[in-house]
Amino acid sequence: MSSNTQQTLWKTEHSVPGRPVFGAQHSPFSKKALVTNSVISKKKEQEKFNEYSINTDDAWEIDDGAMSLKLIDSDDNDDQSQILNISKQTVDEVASRVIQQHKSKVQSNKITLDASAVRRPIITSNLNSTTCPGIGRRIGDYPNIKPLVPIRYNNTINNNSNSSSSSSPSTRSNFFTKPDIDMQKEIKFKQIIEQPNVDLNELRKASWNGIPKQYRTQAWKLLCGYLSSKIERRQDTLTRKREEYWSYVSQYYHTRTEIEHQDTFRQIHIDIPRMNPLMPIFQQTVVQELFERILFIWAIRHPASGYVQGINDLVTPFFVVFLSEFIENDIEIENFDISSLPEQNRKIVEADSYWATSHLLEGIQDNYTFAQPGIQYKVRTLEELVKRIDEPLYRHLKDQHIEFLQFAFRWMNNLLMRELPVRCTIRLWDTYLSEQNGFSQFHLYICAAFLVRFSKDLLREKDFQGILLLLQNLPTHSWTSNDISILTAEAYQLKVMFANAPKHLTS
Repeated sequence: MSSNTQQTLWKTEHSVPGRPVFGAQHSPFSKKALVTNSVISKKKEQEKFNEYSINTDDAWEIDDGAMSLKLIDSDDNDDQSQILNISKQTVDEVASRVIQQHKSKVQSNKITLDASAVRRPIITSNLNSTTCPGIGRRIGDYPNIKPLVPIRYNNTINNNSNSSSSSSPSTRSNFFTKPDIDMQKEIKFKQIIEQPNVDLNELRKASWNGIPKQYRTQAWKLLCGYLSSKIERRQDTLTRKREEYWSYVSQYYHTRTEIEHQDTFRQIHIDIPRMNPLMPIFQQTVVQELFERILFIWAIRHPASGYVQGINDLVTPFFVVFLSEFIENDIEIENFDISSLPEQNRKIVEADSYWATSHLLEGIQDNYTFAQPGIQYKVRTLEELVKRIDEPLYRHLKDQHIEFLQFAFRWMNNLLMRELPVRCTIRLWDTYLSEQNGFSQFHLYICAAFLVRFSKDLLREKDFQGILLLLQNLPTHSWTSNDISILTAEAYQLKVMFANAPKHLTS
């Protein structure tokens, strides 16, 4: 800024401090008056400073180890004032004691974490305690906290819930664990099956999530329509159907060596030893002869389809379930010597397995007629479904020239029997039997959910051979009933979205 501007600003700006203001109300002072006022002001400032210096002269003489306080009585008499000397060491000790007392009070009022509110993370032994600040570190400071366990509550209300003792974990009666859930399911099935006239809709609804082991045999027979829903007619129905099967055996089984049927029987005789080669029970001669009779009689009585490879696998779950009725501990059923079972019981198992298999095949017989049109249609529908729900996987399979017919044909023909352990197949069939058209329609959505389950593994394979080998040997040997429950739930979601909207599957 120029000097002219500064001079102009200084003249026009009247708020600049130290500059006298002239105007109509304030006439200008003479130069002599200004000098006189300045001298008087300097004398007053000098007097104030001298007074301040006198009052504070002791401040410069205080020792580092002590300080003085002047105590004055209520009256203003200077004679009664006293000087109190305080040691600096004493002050430090008192301050330290006050700080310690404050810390102990804060520690006693600290709120500890409750295990029911916070899940404790897993802390490895080699983790440095000085790292990981924040909530993870704070939770780790409480080693006695137990991890959170999910609790299911029932609708039962304890009449003594108002008492103080009812709130303790040892006396609570309003929560239960998984064994309690299984027990409640068993009670539910017992009530349903022991009714004079079984409500099949209620039985299907209860069976969808799995059937207790001890009620599975009877439940499957009811769901297959093999056993009458009326309790007074059950025994007569079983006796009549079992005698009817054995009459078919007497009538047709001896014709297996005739030219007309020998090709069918030879194929059956070849296929049976191949099924479940890792289970010793299916390598027993008695069991293989039993399967030969069941499959040959069915082929003779259903000439439209006859016997087709893969049907032999469909007898296995029924045979295992119906055999378990006569074994005390069916956990070792795969090693059970069936020849030790009375012949009458073996005949019951064989006849029941035949009728149950017949019921299953009636719903999917187009899978086994000439050119197997049912399977071809289901494979095409599966391809369209996977394209809609997992397009990256679909594109990956197409880019590597993988055709769905190359792996899904066996899934449809054997109902995933070759892909799942027998125990998982039995649990899956609980849902199939309780679902309307479970083997013919719901199985399609099970296959879609099953394929998508391994989507990440398949995307990691980068060539034709690796993908096809994985699809033919999927890692399901360690699966349990929980995995099947998740699979059925995912398949049900797909059914809800696509079953009633078939145009969604058209390209």
